[in-house]
Amino acid sequence: MSVEREEGPSWQRDNWPLSVLDDVNLGLDPTQAVIEQAREQAADAIVRAGGGSLDDPAVQHAADASNRAMMLIRTYRVRGHLAARLDPLGLSHHDFPKELTPEYHGFTNLEEEVWLGGVLGFDRATIRQIVGVLQNNYCGTVGTEYMHINDLEERRFIQDRVEGKDAEIHFTPEGKQAILQKVIEAEEWEKFLAKKYVGTKRFGLDGGESAIPALEAVIKYGGQLGVTEMTIGMAHRGRLNVLANVMGKPYRAIFHEFAGGATNPADVGGSGDVKYHLGTSSDREFDGNKVHLSLVPNPSHLEAVDPVVLGKCRAVMTLRGDKHGKTVMPILLHGDAAFAGQGVVAECLMMSGLQGYATGGTIHFIINNQVGFTTSPQFARSSPYPSDIAKSIQAPILHVNADDPEAVTWCCKLAIEYRQTFGRDIVIDMWCYRRFGHNEGDEPKFTQPLMYDAIRSQPPISKIYSERLIEEGVVDQGWIDGVRQQFISHLDEEFEAGKAYEPDKADWFGGRWSKLRLPDEDVSGRRNTGTAIDAETYDKLADVLTHVPEDLAIHKTLKRILAAKKKVLEEGEGIDWATGEALAFGSLLLDGMGVRLSGQDSGRGTFSQRHAAWLDQQTGEKFIPLREMRTGGPRFEVRDSPLSEFGVLGFEYGFSIADPMTLVLWEAQFGDFANGAQVMIDQFISSGEAKWLRASGLTMLLPHGYEGQGPEHSSARLERYLQLCAEDNMQVCNITTPANYFHVLRRQMMRDFRKPLIIMTPKSLLRHKLAVSSREEFIGEGHFFRIKSDLNPPAPEKTRRLVLCSGKVAYDLIEERDKLGLDDVQIVRIEQLYPFPSEPLVKRLEAMTNLEEVIWAQEEPKNQGSWFFVEPYLEECLGEAGFKGMRPRYAGRAASASPATGLATRHAKQQAALIAEALGHSSPDTK
Repeated sequence: MSVEREEGPSWQRDNWPLSVLDDVNLGLDPTQAVIEQAREQAADAIVRAGGGSLDDPAVQHAADASNRAMMLIRTYRVRGHLAARLDPLGLSHHDFPKELTPEYHGFTNLEEEVWLGGVLGFDRATIRQIVGVLQNNYCGTVGTEYMHINDLEERRFIQDRVEGKDAEIHFTPEGKQAILQKVIEAEEWEKFLAKKYVGTKRFGLDGGESAIPALEAVIKYGGQLGVTEMTIGMAHRGRLNVLANVMGKPYRAIFHEFAGGATNPADVGGSGDVKYHLGTSSDREFDGNKVHLSLVPNPSHLEAVDPVVLGKCRAVMTLRGDKHGKTVMPILLHGDAAFAGQGVVAECLMMSGLQGYATGGTIHFIINNQVGFTTSPQFARSSPYPSDIAKSIQAPILHVNADDPEAVTWCCKLAIEYRQTFGRDIVIDMWCYRRFGHNEGDEPKFTQPLMYDAIRSQPPISKIYSERLIEEGVVDQGWIDGVRQQFISHLDEEFEAGKAYEPDKADWFGGRWSKLRLPDEDVSGRRNTGTAIDAETYDKLADVLTHVPEDLAIHKTLKRILAAKKKVLEEGEGIDWATGEALAFGSLLLDGMGVRLSGQDSGRGTFSQRHAAWLDQQTGEKFIPLREMRTGGPRFEVRDSPLSEFGVLGFEYGFSIADPMTLVLWEAQFGDFANGAQVMIDQFISSGEAKWLRASGLTMLLPHGYEGQGPEHSSARLERYLQLCAEDNMQVCNITTPANYFHVLRRQMMRDFRKPLIIMTPKSLLRHKLAVSSREEFIGEGHFFRIKSDLNPPAPEKTRRLVLCSGKVAYDLIEERDKLGLDDVQIVRIEQLYPFPSEPLVKRLEAMTNLEEVIWAQEEPKNQGSWFFVEPYLEECLGEAGFKGMRPRYAGRAASASPATGLATRHAKQQAALIAEALGHSSPDTK
């Protein structure tokens, strides 16, 4: 038996060591008792270092001075960033913090010498020396925030690299030349585009070009420290510069797109997207270390790409068996206003240390333009820095002035080292500016006149850095002019080549997707791929799913549930929804596929139906039956997610696009909770393939059904998914039997293409006496049925009224019809609403030679649910079947602003009325 113990983030596991005058909770005004304790420590150290006795007044005076000096040092560690020179424009005026002055700590003589015992690299130093070193360490062009971190080892890691008389940002002459060259190329790229495409939106990086050599440093130093794959997510600002000068996308390809050319070959299709939303992938090599890069496509919904990047990286880690993310790394580039303002950022930070979602740390790079579109920082956030939200996970934050590209690059080098050492997130907050406003056609002086007066007189970064390197003797003007002219000439050549450029292949179905393809235009046959299992597999899974190890003390109620499940599986009758699901998961694992299920309370199941993980009631250890099969391939994962929809759904989507051989499922606690993730559904899941050629097999499980539980616990908003359906972009199902659920899950993985699958999963049907399946429906030659027949159908030629429906209401209709003895009413369930099963429905209609009317019955209000979506399909099918002129009629609740009533009595009356209307007999009062 294998068991696992859930581990949380390191801050939940460790006992933090306490160091006097270094404890994170000490604050700037420690208690008198702590001060006395620190003084005693200092006196003892002074005696041990130089002799004397503890009661010697000179020793006590020295200890007191040393103690105050240590408080001065600690204050710089905590608040020195407030005096750092971060704003290239010099507009962020504030008074020098008084607590950073020697006088605040009782020093009036700057030449007074104090004992430091090795701190800052001094045994003894004057106050003037100490302040000089501290201002150099903490108040230069880099401001470091790290004293909020609880872990002493992490704090000391940062401190060792930023603090001390010998601490400095150092690059070789060759390194400095490389940084300057990348800054020049970044600037000239933006100038070239501005000249060739006047007035065209490009969301240039002008003013933040130091990001380009910095990202190069991430790749270079990451490769040195073992990273072989990096996934990048960013919004539109600077994206074209990153695509060209970091990712290595051919300049000619970008020029071709600017000229109106397609991103992909003409035969690929899809809608495409604007240039500054597109992604790409490439391989870069530094010093013999090859790193694969991918830039994930992103819509204009700022930060929406963040969880996608994290999920993609997690999938690659899982495929590689890299448990700690040492070889795979996410990089997220943010805008200042978006990092502070978009809630999904907080969701992603919150996931960073969770066992089921951790990626070994993300490097966050904020391109801090000091303005969001037209909104100044004081109106965009309630915190001093845009990065302050990262303190919630105790991430170190490196603020840096973009006009010092060496400092920016050094911050990235430190960030890589920290991330690879501790496996945690780190933030670089690069202060810069937008030279031309929100976009190149914008007039920024409408709202930021003073800032743009300063920007107009601000020299470009390359000029500032060039002058510095000329003064240092690293380069001369001839070298600079040569680099600039050589790059411009190369762009001219690429511009001409772009006129004849044609993309030769589409950016998909490579690598891990190589065994898959775009479905043929006619996919009707392959929609019903055989998905049954053999009897041997069924029996093996029946044993795995019900066998309780002797040394596992499970809950007594679970023991009864498993005993009943064992009996059902052996007898082969009455198999319920959760068991059918488990058979699907287990059989896919045996077929060599992975399964990852994630959602709020998914392990047990919101309705106590799943029990995919059993907890030992005495030890708390977790036992997962489906992991006991030892298939040797991808394993079964079930994750109770954090209380997030947007972030977690985006994460699972990202996982699905990276690993098409794992069935990735996200389950909402209740279906309408997916509302919180609507951006992911609209911008990625339903349209990602059309816009960016990114296929996904993500499955969404959305509990849905009207049982009188009120507006928030009834509707998964089926209508919203149906409205998004077009061009075979995804599948939407409302399934009524465990076997059909089993087959649709297996079908999702058995075909040679991937499409998102949206399933309205049941609540009451989880234990409904009619919503059960038999052993024979899982084995043999079975497959998924897009249409399910009536349980007790009249003969086709005897059918006068056909009631079509979807989901739970079918059983209510069948039970009432049978109770009334209506022998000419047939009830047919549409299990797959999109792609709509027109062909099998037409065949059924053709056999109903005496059909008089067709009813569409639904529980949802008329303006919700399926009615407006299915009506034109039903008319078309009736026409094809020979019933021209017959139109389907609606039976259901009236249109409503709310998804459902919150009154149980009203719900019951409404339900009875719609069933009566659908079956054609008298309707009770519904008021």
